[in-house]
This record gives sequence, structure tokens and C-alpha cells, in this order.
Amino acid sequence: MQEKDTNELEQELGRTHIDDYCEYALKNKDSMITDATSFSSYMKAIMRQRGISQQIAFLKADIPERYGYKLLSGEKHTRQRDVIIRICYASELTLKETQRALRKYGMPELYAKIPRDAMLMIAFNERPGSIIDVNSFLKENGMEPLRTSGVQE
Repeated sequence: MQEKDTNELEQELGRTHIDDYCEYALKNKDSMITDATSFSSYMKAIMRQRGISQQIAFLKADIPERYGYKLLSGEKHTRQRDVIIRICYASELTLKETQRALRKYGMPELYAKIPRDAMLMIAFNERPGSIIDVNSFLKENGMEPLRTSGVQE
């Protein structure tokens, strides 16, 4: 089943009676954020689909491998959106997939009105190279590079 966007779900909710919630939830389970493991299973499925191992993704994301595994297993949680963005970029997610991954992790999506987020959105669309290239792109435009594991590069 194809994931519905928020607007579609909201329209459907406008026509749903409270007694029909269970039916709504079952019908739209693929579109709803349900638990902490949804990020993990979503990312692992995309990595598998792209033929990218977790190890390679963490290396390309320039984050410690152990830390990456703990994030994907749910053993650790980060409040740094940049770390999740790095993993998404290294795993070759599209912008749309990245937005979904951020939502599943409980992070704000990239927002076009925020200059740094807008630059990152362009980077996801154009794929200028590695994380190092993305950080160079950000720095050249007077913006903070993507942080890694709590340490500023």
C-alpha cells in the first residue's frame, strides 16, 4: 500500500467518526508513525533496497560505526537532527524519504524557509558528492556544517 501524505490523512480524518478510528488506523497503518522501531525498520529496508550496508552508510556519514548501530537499533537516541540527516544522505535517501525518516525519528523535517535547511534540500536533490562536499557547500555559503556525534567539525 502506498503511504498517504498528511493532507490526505487529514481530509480522511475530517470524514471519520470517532467510533471508526480503529478502521481508519488499520487502513492507514503504512502512513502513520507508530513507534520508535519504525525509523529503524524504515532505514534498514531502504539500505537493503539500495544495497548499502549499515557499515558503509556509517562510514559515508562520517559517524562512529558503533554509535550508528546503536541509533538504528534504538539502543541510543540523539537529539541532533544533523546526525540523522548524515545517515539519510549516506544511505542515498531522496529528499522525500529523508523527510519521512526525520518524521519517524521524531525530528522536524527540513523546512524550505530556513536557509540552511533549504541548502540541505538542494543537496538531497542534486547529490553534490559526499558529506564532506555537502559540508563544503554549506561552509561556502556561510552556514554551519552538518555536526557529527555531538562534535562540531
